[in-house]
Amino acid sequence: MSIDQSINEFFVPIAAKAFEIILYSVPFAGQDVKLLIAGLIGAALFFTLYFGFINIRYFGHAIDIIRGKFDKESDDGQINSWQALMASMSGTIGLGNIAGVAVAVSVGGPGAAFWMIVMGILSMSTKFVEVSLGVKYREKQIQADGSYEMVGGAMYYLKAAFDHYKIPYIGKAIAVFFAICCLLGGIGGGNLFQTNQVFQQVYNITGAEAGFWAEKGWLFGLCFSGLVGIVIIGGIQSIANVSSRLVPLMAGVYMISGFIVIAMNAENIWPAIQSIFYEALTPEAGFGGILGALLVGAQRAAFSNEAGLGTAPIVYAAARAHEPIRQGIASMLGPFIDTVIICATTALVILISGVYEPNGTMEGIALTSRAFEQGISWFPYILAFAVFLFAYSTVITFYYISEKCVTYLFGEGKIIQIMFKIFYCLLTVIGGSVSLSAVIDFTDAAFLSMAIPNLIGLFMLAPLVKKDLKAYLADLKT
Repeated sequence: MSIDQSINEFFVPIAAKAFEIILYSVPFAGQDVKLLIAGLIGAALFFTLYFGFINIRYFGHAIDIIRGKFDKESDDGQINSWQALMASMSGTIGLGNIAGVAVAVSVGGPGAAFWMIVMGILSMSTKFVEVSLGVKYREKQIQADGSYEMVGGAMYYLKAAFDHYKIPYIGKAIAVFFAICCLLGGIGGGNLFQTNQVFQQVYNITGAEAGFWAEKGWLFGLCFSGLVGIVIIGGIQSIANVSSRLVPLMAGVYMISGFIVIAMNAENIWPAIQSIFYEALTPEAGFGGILGALLVGAQRAAFSNEAGLGTAPIVYAAARAHEPIRQGIASMLGPFIDTVIICATTALVILISGVYEPNGTMEGIALTSRAFEQGISWFPYILAFAVFLFAYSTVITFYYISEKCVTYLFGEGKIIQIMFKIFYCLLTVIGGSVSLSAVIDFTDAAFLSMAIPNLIGLFMLAPLVKKDLKAYLADLKT
């Protein structure tokens, strides 16, 4: 048995058990309804209605914020609003937008793409709530050299939620539970999945089984870990500086490539759009078929934009800001760009290229790559470049998110941080070696587990956010 096969044999049963526990499902209308996914859908819809469609009404204001219209150098924080958005999006604009969409379409059909977009729009409201809370309850930590760092996230506002309602002890326990879930999510979705799919693309374009990288996923992971280590040594400012340059570049390369493929297959655009709406809404599909597409689309959207999972507040806590609501409004652009624009482009490329096969097996980056190849034979090489940038930016951002969970659990010790840096980098070896199905199972379980404690805090503190929003809007008018 090769090294890759040995690692995969060890990892598969762990992933399967984690998926079974976290994504517990109940049968309904011929579908296995995952309760956690249903909770995320319900939360996104509730917050959209509760805050009066804030995701639509203040979209323009969000753009003004990230343009720097309200930035002040004197505000507490290490990074500006644009860098905060880019750092957060470098964690969300990853292979969920490329491989994750392919998984959704291959499993749930074209209708899954429609529900993914709908979930992306609704999730803007969820993102607003959690980021507002992340900045509101952040704390200033003084370093040994006299400098300071702003830290925050769901760990902090979960404790604050229970303290607010005078329920002692439970808040700290749930905050610790979230930190553990977030750490596992960073390992799964932020590292293993990204490394797995970027290796798969490199493997495919270099000859697959006949190429150099056959049975060498572990070696690719080892090389990738070195590149990750170079950036994460510098902390959030280094990560934000790299992200603010990488995110526009990688999104631009990918979107331009996608538009070229779409233009080359212009005659198939309308039939593809029809199939998306038809399979998402038509009664002929039956309620069970509609429900199945909705659940698959929502699950992949949750993995793609992370709204409701509590990861973005950790990054936004470092933003220079004195108005939590302002950062919350700015953060709404993340799910829109991530899911509504980029994921929709991927789905359209797959459907108009003719590579999608109904009732096919689960596929990730390989399906997207074949779709791009239908346009121009060498497009998979451009895709490989974009995939590398997507994966790289996600892995380095999730190091920061995971590190904040580690320091919350075990303290700020230098030795702990160094040991975690080494551990996180070496995880890429596993990511390059295991099968896609095992990675998907573990990633979804680990990633979505964060929603369990996070949604509790969001619902408990929503009235306070609404009060702050009212005061912010009144101040904005004057």
